[in-house]
Amino acid sequence: MVKRILNYLGWFIVAILLGFLHMRIVLGTPPESDDEKFSFASMIYEWALVQVGAIVGLIIALIFIPLDVFYLNNKLQGNSKATPFRFVIITLIAIIIGGTHYILEKVIDVI
Repeated sequence: MVKRILNYLGWFIVAILLGFLHMRIVLGTPPESDDEKFSFASMIYEWALVQVGAIVGLIIALIFIPLDVFYLNNKLQGNSKATPFRFVIITLIAIIIGGTHYILEKVIDVI
């Protein structure tokens, strides 16, 4: 039981990192500051990266973990390539969530 919880904690961390990666792609490079190390623009950039990236990562995890518990465990039991397949699935979920976020923010202008 503890091994399973730690396994899903690892997948949760992967989902959060994918959320941060999505926000890094959306936000682009950090703004350059002139003189100060802690400029207002860099603080807003870091806040958006962490806050929205964590939310996107949480959504990815909330979709992937129940999918894995209820469906993938039964299908991949005894398969030697289960972990790479799960990584592909979580990456596809991240791409779908990222595309949905982009469409809602830029195209439809809801977010």
